[in-house]
Amino acid sequence: MMDENNTQSAFCLRSDTMAFRPISWLGNAISRLIPARYIFAILGAISFAILYGLKVNLSVAIVVMVNHTSQQTDSSDIIASYCPKTDSDSSTEDGPFKWDESLQGLILSSYYWGYLISQLPAARISEKFSAKWVLFTAVVLNIISTLLTPVAAESEHALMFLRCVEGIGGGFSFPAMHVMLSKWAPVEERTVLSSIAYAGAALGTVLSLLFAGLIAKWQSWEAVFYWMGGLAVVWCILWVWLVEDDSIKQRYITDKERKLIQNSLGDTSESHKTPPVPWKKIWTSVPFLVILVSHVCNNFCWYILLTELPKYMKQVLYFDMEQNSLISSIPYLTLWLFSTVLSKCLDIGRTKKFISTTIARKIATFFASIVPAACLLAVARAGCESTDVIVAMSVAITAMGGMYSGVLTNHIDIASNYAGTLIGITNTIATVPGIIVPIVIGEVTHTNQTPEQWGIIFYTIMGILLFEAVIYLFFGSGEEQSWNKLDDRPSDPDISSEPELTKEQQCA
Repeated sequence: MMDENNTQSAFCLRSDTMAFRPISWLGNAISRLIPARYIFAILGAISFAILYGLKVNLSVAIVVMVNHTSQQTDSSDIIASYCPKTDSDSSTEDGPFKWDESLQGLILSSYYWGYLISQLPAARISEKFSAKWVLFTAVVLNIISTLLTPVAAESEHALMFLRCVEGIGGGFSFPAMHVMLSKWAPVEERTVLSSIAYAGAALGTVLSLLFAGLIAKWQSWEAVFYWMGGLAVVWCILWVWLVEDDSIKQRYITDKERKLIQNSLGDTSESHKTPPVPWKKIWTSVPFLVILVSHVCNNFCWYILLTELPKYMKQVLYFDMEQNSLISSIPYLTLWLFSTVLSKCLDIGRTKKFISTTIARKIATFFASIVPAACLLAVARAGCESTDVIVAMSVAITAMGGMYSGVLTNHIDIASNYAGTLIGITNTIATVPGIIVPIVIGEVTHTNQTPEQWGIIFYTIMGILLFEAVIYLFFGSGEEQSWNKLDDRPSDPDISSEPELTKEQQCA
């Protein structure tokens, strides 16, 4: 026994000596200042900021990439918007590409072709192997594709291929993050940590819409992709260094925080094999089917606001690139702030037993459906009143932040053991609106860029959101489902209920 203790002590001394390197010291210092679970959530938010920023930058850049004059010359039957033009609008320059509305819709929707096929494979890989590296791969694929975009733009097919690759990477993100949240977020903080991570998408949209427009105007459209793709490399270094799949593997974490997470979640280590997916029970579960329907409905509105708003502001209301970028980006900042405040309020309500998890999810979904529906009605009736349109759109986008505390967190509530698979299923099917929306809008507005024509789109999305609200408010649930419980899993009496720590962690 004495020899074993001496050996252990010697190991710790050697490990401490070897571990005293600047990078290890800095990592430990950071973990003492900021809890590891919040470092994970913040870097997760930055990953979504990168992924969404690189997704929407083309929606902004395409406005100056396209030669609009050639389209007007080639199509004499186009009905232009009758809204008054601003003086600054005349300064907009034409781009080199003669892409009509239909082709622009195909290029923008090609992202979702890859996004559609990658969800479920990413979910199972994340659950069985490593969600950390799945999310890392997602960002790397987007960085490479973004840096190659200026060259690929010379060929529509090459550009669509790269956008499809970006979509594959983007499809990895939600399943990987859901799996990591199920292992990192204590039940009492699940709404907050989920909202921090997923609200990064709004932050990335803000920065991309704002700076893509400014870079395109003051430098070039090519610089948009070089700047954004290059800066994202910094995140890759931080993610590999500071984050692991769960608190057991985490190098930079205090014992107190590790115990807090494990006491809330139980053993999230790999001592238990990933359970088989109960496919039949999933597809016959009413709470899951409600999440699926709500996710699809929500995405119809989300993709309209995310990818088509810059086009509407430019072609109908005649805002120039700088105005367009600023007006389109600000609401995503308020979305980020709103989602953070809402998630904290809901978690406080749950912790103090004022509301149940089900009520919390329904409140969040109410904000993400009823409020945007009312705003789209206002936009459809506003016509050329640009101030009314801007206010209504801003409120709609802000209220959409409720989805991070509602539908997008609900998978973990009902079945944390299969969270990656569930988000993979719903996000796969909810990707269909991302494919349909740009193509349909391209066809509907191809020769008619009037507020009335766009009103058809706004009324349709409003109806979809109202349908989502009714379904979710009546049938949604935040309670754990019976098929998520693993009580029938064979247990090993020799395995301690306490998670086994590595020698390095024992020495900490």
